[in-house]
Parts: sequence; structure tokens; C-alpha cells
Amino acid sequence: MKLYGVTGWKNAGKTGLVERLVAEFTARGLTVSTVKHAHQSFDVDRPGADSDRHRAAGAHEVLLASSNRVALLTELRGAPEPPLAELLTRLAPADLVLIEGYKRDAHPKIEAHRAAAGNPLIAPDDPTIRAVASDAPLALERPVFDLDDTNAIADFIAAELGL
Repeated sequence: MKLYGVTGWKNAGKTGLVERLVAEFTARGLTVSTVKHAHQSFDVDRPGADSDRHRAAGAHEVLLASSNRVALLTELRGAPEPPLAELLTRLAPADLVLIEGYKRDAHPKIEAHRAAAGNPLIAPDDPTIRAVASDAPLALERPVFDLDDTNAIADFIAAELGL
């Protein structure tokens, strides 16, 4: 599987960019999966649902399956968060995996940046960031794209990965 990340600080436009890239790459005929890192506790289950009751009873993993989707919920119960490399082994084969977050991992990335958020760029100190997508002009020694130019960003990622 080919991997490419979208990183940046909170409110930089990462999720919107990943969403648009998924749509663009699938329109190009590629199979795309995503991995998103969440910094806080999150839940994808409805309180009181049968699967929630299974987890609350102590199940380590709960697999939900229907004719529309399959979801595997794993409770860490104090165990350390699995590293990205381990999580990737759980994915079915795909042409491209887009990874949102995981700033410190070594895969190639594009940084999403919104000037109004007031955060410093990560790119100048991180060689894994190959380009920046911003809503403001930037003078950098790597490619800078308009944050909304999904086609150009997708072309850049495709070229980087040989897709």
C-alpha cells in the first residue's frame, strides 16, 4: 500500500483536505482507505446500543457487521495506543492510504495550514513534509499549494507515489 499523510495543527483544514482528496482519488479509479489520529477519547458507538453494552461488559473487541458496513471496535483498557505501522496491518489492501495526523511518523506528508489559526508551520523543521497546502502565500523551499486546489495537490501526491 502507498501511504501519504495530511498533517498540521488543529483547525488547519486537514479533515476537509483529506475528504476532498479521497473523493478526487476515488474519481480517478483508485481504492482509498484512511487512518485518522484522534488525540482525545472518542466513541463511534451509540450509548446503550448492543455493541456498546458488549464493550461496557468488558469485551476487548466488538465486531459489528451488517449488509452496509463492518466496524471493529477495540478497547485498549490501559494498554498503549498501537503504533501507526501496526494499525496499517489491519487495513484491507488499497491503492492509497491517506493518513490524517500522525505528525511524528516517517511517512511522506503534506501540511495543511490556515493563516487565521495563527500556528507556526511544521514544515521548515520536518523533512517528511514534502509540501504545504495553505490559504495564504508562503515562501518555502518546498512546493506550496492553495489549500483548496485539490486537483493540484492530488497530482503532486500521485507523482510522489508513482500512482
